[in-house]
Amino acid sequence: MQKRALITGITGQDGSYLAELLLEKGYQVFGMVRRSSTENFARIEHLRDKLNLVQGDLLDPTSLEKVLKSSRPDEIYNLAAQSFVPASWEQPILTGEFTGLGVARMLEAMRSVCPDARFYQASSSEMFGKVREVPQSEVTPFYPRSPYGVAKAYGHYITVNARESYNLFAVSGILFNHESPRRGLEFVTRKITRAAAGIKLGLFDKLELGNLDARRDWGFAGDYVYAMWLMLQANAPDDYVIATGATHSVKDFVSAAFQVVNLDPEAWVKIRSDLIRPAEVDLLVGDASKAQAQLNWKPETDFHGLVELMVKADYNALLKEVPAAKRPAVFAPATSTKTPQLT
Repeated sequence: MQKRALITGITGQDGSYLAELLLEKGYQVFGMVRRSSTENFARIEHLRDKLNLVQGDLLDPTSLEKVLKSSRPDEIYNLAAQSFVPASWEQPILTGEFTGLGVARMLEAMRSVCPDARFYQASSSEMFGKVREVPQSEVTPFYPRSPYGVAKAYGHYITVNARESYNLFAVSGILFNHESPRRGLEFVTRKITRAAAGIKLGLFDKLELGNLDARRDWGFAGDYVYAMWLMLQANAPDDYVIATGATHSVKDFVSAAFQVVNLDPEAWVKIRSDLIRPAEVDLLVGDASKAQAQLNWKPETDFHGLVELMVKADYNALLKEVPAAKRPAVFAPATSTKTPQLT
């Protein structure tokens, strides 16, 4: 019998990759979308005729029950959230409603409508915040440093509580930073890769950033959604850190991106103090050994491969903005093997 999956947040980066994966595996895929005056389906436009989109809202419990009754899912992937960390300081209450309490609402709806379904919660490495140990694993204490991280910690623990209290198959994937060409333009990684491509094409004249010293464990979103699926195929529900185990600074990311287009970043990068977070998370690096041992999962895309993938995609997307007479025919990868360093 064909499996049925519901993805909240299907229009986002992870939702679009997960939808592709599930369709490839023969699932009937339902995507929950909010009613809005403006639709943003760009990431799933190539899949629209294969998806069943249903309207629902994490702020509205009644709508969630209706979504579950109409989709009758075997698997629920709760990816919807207010997911931009800087915005969580501007909208801490809304972030808590969507990213924290929204999880509780979905779990309650599941418990009422389809308690035998399997539930995945998108937890985040931002829950570790001011880290208590390096690297971070499933047993590392949380110390979130943003309203987003606090809300994610609530969503994580309410999922654990639902599993232990009601015997639901509910898991949390504690995913470290994962990026792709589908990452939103407001995120620092996409800001960097688009700027490197745009500067190379003569469209931009600078890249403005805040803290270059923050270090993250960056992986490819396509690899990470596969881990989500694996968690719901396991014999028993559990929580897993998903990460590469390698850490790089924002400065490293900038250097790698500019290397792809063979430019020295020092000539183009400007530092702005107002772009620095009120409370910074200085270092995140994950220990995914449990996922490797129990799920047989490991990342396939390394750091430099990820950066090149993103820069190349941005370069090719921006080509159409270059006057036809000056437009390069194809993407020209860098020939230098030395990564310029920012000072």
